Amino acid sequence: MNQKIFVGVAVLALAAILGIILLSGPSLISQTSKENKEASPKIVQQIQPISIEVEDVTILEVNERDATIEIKFNIKNPNPTSIIVQVLDYQIFETDFSNQKQISGGQIGTRASGMVEFGNNYYTLLAKNSIILKDKIMLKNTGNTPQLWSSLESDTAKWRITGVVYYNLSSMTSGQENELPFEFVK
Repeated sequence: MNQKIFVGVAVLALAAILGIILLSGPSLISQTSKENKEASPKIVQQIQPISIEVEDVTILEVNERDATIEIKFNIKNPNPTSIIVQVLDYQIFETDFSNQKQISGGQIGTRASGMVEFGNNYYTLLAKNSIILKDKIMLKNTGNTPQLWSSLESDTAKWRITGVVYYNLSSMTSGQENELPFEFVK
């Protein structure tokens, strides 16, 4: 027999199989998935919100011209799945004065801003774990706030910290973006 006949029959058989798959489409797949769904019980998992605490606000160095302050946040994940912490935005106020003014603020991490990111600066928080995020704040002495500078030098400053943590479940593309606002007096 001729080899062209065997090749032709094989091509027709493949085309027939492909045609059956294309014509039956999702119905063939959905029947098998329905059988699998009926065989396994549904388990709905409740996702708990993460929690945040201000671990510490430390005055590292103070001199006549500037001061360095370190702030530490402790973020806890009570869930059995990982969480991605994208950004922690915060503002810090000194509360010893009658007229509270924001003295600084910052951001730890970055939010995705486009389709292509050439580096990430977000934090994966594993299941039932915690992470400490730190930031250093540099304050310049303008001479306009002698009470603030005095409390920094004597390490008696009292702080109010407000902000928001933005996080996703398990990956940047799955789930929705979640927000956790916070406010602490330390």
